[in-house]
Amino acid sequence: MGLPRLVCAFLLAACCCCPRVAGVPGEAEQPAPELVEVEVGSTALLKCGLSQSQGNLSHVDWFSVHKEKRIPIFRVRQGQGQSEPGEYQHRLSLQDRGATLALTQVTPHDERIFLCQGKRPRSQEHRIQLRVYKAPEEPNIQVNALGIPVDSKEPEEVATCVGRNGYPIPQVIWYKNGRPLKEEKNRVHIQSSQTVESSGLYTLQSILKAQLVKEDKDAQFYCELNYRLPSGNHMKESREVTVPVFYPTEKVWLEVEPVGMLKEGDRVEIRCLADGNPPPHFSISKQNPSTREAEEETTNDNGVLVLEPAQKEHSGLYECQGLDLDTMISLPSEPQELLVNYVSDVRVSPAAPERQEGSSLTLICEAESSQDLEFQWLREETGQVLERGPVLQLHDLKREAGGGYRCVASVPSIPGLNRTQLVNVAIFGPPWMAFKERKVWVKENMMLNLSCEASGHPRPTISWNVNGTASEQDQDPQRVLSTLNVLVTPELLETGVECTASNDLGKNTSVLFLELVNLTTLTPDSNTTTGLSTSTASPHTRANSTSTERKLPEPESQGVVIVAVIVCILVLAVLGAVLYFLYKKGKLPCGRSGKQEMERNTSI
Repeated sequence: MGLPRLVCAFLLAACCCCPRVAGVPGEAEQPAPELVEVEVGSTALLKCGLSQSQGNLSHVDWFSVHKEKRIPIFRVRQGQGQSEPGEYQHRLSLQDRGATLALTQVTPHDERIFLCQGKRPRSQEHRIQLRVYKAPEEPNIQVNALGIPVDSKEPEEVATCVGRNGYPIPQVIWYKNGRPLKEEKNRVHIQSSQTVESSGLYTLQSILKAQLVKEDKDAQFYCELNYRLPSGNHMKESREVTVPVFYPTEKVWLEVEPVGMLKEGDRVEIRCLADGNPPPHFSISKQNPSTREAEEETTNDNGVLVLEPAQKEHSGLYECQGLDLDTMISLPSEPQELLVNYVSDVRVSPAAPERQEGSSLTLICEAESSQDLEFQWLREETGQVLERGPVLQLHDLKREAGGGYRCVASVPSIPGLNRTQLVNVAIFGPPWMAFKERKVWVKENMMLNLSCEASGHPRPTISWNVNGTASEQDQDPQRVLSTLNVLVTPELLETGVECTASNDLGKNTSVLFLELVNLTTLTPDSNTTTGLSTSTASPHTRANSTSTERKLPEPESQGVVIVAVIVCILVLAVLGAVLYFLYKKGKLPCGRSGKQEMERNTSI
C-alpha cells in the first residue's frame, strides 16, 4: 500500500473517533450531576441549572432516571407546571418562579438522578443526584445469657446488636472495655447482615463472637453505629453488657460475718466462697475437739451456717469443701479458727450474807472469760460505783448498808460483753419504819387507802389497829409495803390509825393522824391514795425499848402549804399599809428631812 493511502486511512480514523474535534454532532461526556442531600420525610429542592432567562424556564421537562431509563415526572409550559401521572404525581410543585422543583415527603426510594431539560434556544439539560439519609434508632444489644465457657475451642456468641430503620446501611463497631474489636482469626469474629424494610430503610444485625478467658468475667461489651446525615457524620452507642464467663474453681475459702472480735449473743454467719463460676457445691464442717474429726454442720438454703445466738461452744476449727459437679473434684479450704468470746456466770461469795450491826463483810466476785476481765461493784439502789476490782470490803456495818450489791464482770476490749450478779446483804435488827408520824387530810365517810412501809431482817410483818382490807407487797428481801383500805368514820378521826411492824428481834409502830378538810384548807382529791416518801431521813427515837427506827420527812398537804403562803401575803400587805399610813401622817421620819428634825429636837 502506498504512503498516500496510509495517510488517508489515518485521517479517516481520527475523524471517526473524535467527533468534537471534527465538529460532528454526537454524545459528549456528561458533567458530574449536582448533589442534593436531604433526610427522609423532608422536602428536596431541585434547582434547574439552565439559563435563568424567562424564555429558558417557560418550557421545561423534568425526568427521573431509574435504571438508565428517563421517566417524565413534570412539565412546565408558559411558566405553568403540571405533574405527569405516576409515583410523583402528588408530591411535586414549582417554586422560585419555576426555577425550582420541590419534592415533598422524601423516601429512600427517591434516591436517584433527576433531570431538567429546556427546549429553547436549543435543547439543554441539567442533572441532579438526590441523596437520602435516615438516622437509625438507638442500637439494641442482647447479651448471651447462657454464658461462655473458657475452654471452648472456637469463638462463642457474646452479644447481638440490632440497629433499625437507618439509611443508608450504618457501620457497626464492637467495643470491649472501651477498646474497638477487630476480626482476629480463631479469637474474634463479627458477623453482620442487613434487611431492607418495605419503607426502603435498613435494619442491621451484627453478632459478636469471641473466645473469652477468665479475666473477661467483668468485661464490658457494647456496639456503636456510625452513620451519615446532611449535617455530617454521627454515631450512637448501645448500653454496656457483661456476659457470664464459666471457668473452673481453683481456690475455696471461708468468710465470717461480722468481721472482728465476736461475742456471745452475736448473730454470726459462716459462708464458703470460691473463685470459680459457677461456684461448686459447698459443705461446712467443724472439727470435733474430742475426736479431732470433721463433722458436717447444717446450713440454710443458701449454704450459710448461721449461729444465732453465738455461744462459746461454737468456737472451734471450721473448714469448707467445694465439690465441682462437672469434674466431681472436691477442693478443701484452709481451716479457720472461730473464737466466740464469752464471760461465764458471775459467782459471788458469800451468796446470801447476813451480818450484825458494827461487823465487817468481804464480798468476792469470780468469773471466767476468753479475754482479760475487769470487775466493778455497784450499789443496786443508786448505781454508785463502790469498788473497782473483784473484792468489796464493808466495815462497821450499819442498817443503811443492808440491801443489794451488784458485781459486774466485763471485757474492756469488747464493748457489750459483760455479766452481772446481784447479792443482797442482810443486817440483823428489828423493823425500821419509813415514818414515825404522819398527817393525812381526809373527808368523812370516804374510802381511804393508807400505806405503811417497814424494813428489817428477818423480814418484818405489818399489822393495823383498825379493821379494813390489808395487803402486803415485798419491795425487796428486807422491805415490805402494806396497804389498808378503810372507811373514814368519826371514831377513826378521833383515834387515828397505827401500823405495827414486827419480827423476831422486835417491833416498831407508825401513827397516821386523820385531819378533816375544812374551809380554810384546800380540798385534796378524795381519790388520792396516801403515799410514802422514799428519801432518807436521820434516825428517829425508838418506837419501843427493843427497836430503833429511821424517820423519813412527812409529806405536807398541798392545801396547808397554799394556805400558809396566802396568810404570809396577807400579813405583808397589812404591814405595808400600816407603814404607809404612818408615813403619810408624819409619824414616821424618813430620809434627810427626818434626820434634820431629829437633830433640831436634840439641840433644843
